[in-house]
Amino acid sequence: MIDAAAYDAIETLKNGIDVRIRSIRADDRERIIEAFRNLEPESIYTRFFHHKKALSDAELKSATEIDFDDVVVLVVTIGKEKNETIIAGGRYVAFDAADNLRSAEVAFTVEEDYQGQGLASHLLRHLAHIARQKGIARFEADVLPHNKAMLIVFSRCGLPMVKGHEAGNVHVTLTLTKK
Repeated sequence: MIDAAAYDAIETLKNGIDVRIRSIRADDRERIIEAFRNLEPESIYTRFFHHKKALSDAELKSATEIDFDDVVVLVVTIGKEKNETIIAGGRYVAFDAADNLRSAEVAFTVEEDYQGQGLASHLLRHLAHIARQKGIARFEADVLPHNKAMLIVFSRCGLPMVKGHEAGNVHVTLTLTKK
């Protein structure tokens, strides 16, 4: 079984840059604040479905102090040690669905300078690998209809996908387990 709290991997982006994908840590609080500051308003809107200038203390706590059972957060970093910078993140939050299949809501944020380099796809693959080992059968996500990049990531990920529409958004369900 994977120790999600100690997860660590290296991936190469489309532009040839190596990045580190690792589990979030409590000491990432300042890195998260800085990463949020680097986001454009449109990226904030597509992730949170509304505009905001900063993350609240409660949001920072829920992002960095997690159990790695029902909630798993992975970040993508460049640089090392004191110069380590978060450029993307992905998380899932597990829940028990009405049909008794363990599911998880999944979401991603990628800094604009690194969009289009495959970061969300890498994060999705790593999160799915962890989720399968934790008995999660599917990922679900609500995506704004104009967020074509995220819809493409989901459609090209290789997992069986069902799309629907809820409250003006696109609801995506990805099956993680074999039927």
